[in-house]
Amino acid sequence: MKAAPFAYVRPATLDDAVAELVRSRGEGKVLAGGQSLVPILAMRLARPSTVVDISALSELDYVRREGDALVIGALVRQRTLEQHPLAAAVPLLRLALPWIGHRELRSRGTVCGSIAHADPAAELPALACCLNAELEIAGRRGRRTVTAAEFFLGAMATAIGPEDVLAAVRFPLAQPGEGFGFAEIARRHGDFALAGVATRARAGGETVLTAFGVSDRPVTRDVTGLDDEALAALARDLVDTAGDPHGSREYRRRLVAALAVREVARARRAAEGGPA
Repeated sequence: MKAAPFAYVRPATLDDAVAELVRSRGEGKVLAGGQSLVPILAMRLARPSTVVDISALSELDYVRREGDALVIGALVRQRTLEQHPLAAAVPLLRLALPWIGHRELRSRGTVCGSIAHADPAAELPALACCLNAELEIAGRRGRRTVTAAEFFLGAMATAIGPEDVLAAVRFPLAQPGEGFGFAEIARRHGDFALAGVATRARAGGETVLTAFGVSDRPVTRDVTGLDDEALAALARDLVDTAGDPHGSREYRRRLVAALAVREVARARRAAEGGPA
């Protein structure tokens, strides 16, 4: 199939991009890397009146440290971040980025684009939830910031309004005494995950588990103090997605339970200074 007809604009500034979305009266879509939007257009799952291409907005193409956060602008490609020296300050990014699609897709797809698309099986939304990242949204009334917990509303549904652009994401930098774990299971490397987990632990303190591919959005729980048996039981209960030809609900429950136990243990070891 081919996309339904649409108007195409390529604004020069973020303010111009927002103005174009306002002008489209809720019928516009933002294009950055295109790895999420273009297939949807081709299958006519979306029929925007206007596609607003933000690829010329150099003001959104940056990776930088600001205080205790790593800030990633809306035009930063996933592959760029994967290779960026500053990404080492957020170890969970380094663990997860190589698992996103294939290298060629990561070379076009943007970090913020994946987060804005909010696919329940995607890695970056899960990382944002596990780290409680902050999302900076630009709209007609200026900029506002929401946490990842507030941002994801359901499958491919977020706090981004029809006149908004996700301008940046702020991932907190790792602190001394923190450890992390990440794993997913897919039929083949680069396929959508059947189930996956991201974990964060502090030495002698909080442990957080985020599961993805198990519900209509990433699911985060405080698992501080849980032993392996209790952790596995909790992880199984997080799965509420229906089965499909690639795996039943019960199969996904077994997957996420096994991954949760392993990666929480990995994060706790790293937090205590042991081998990851």
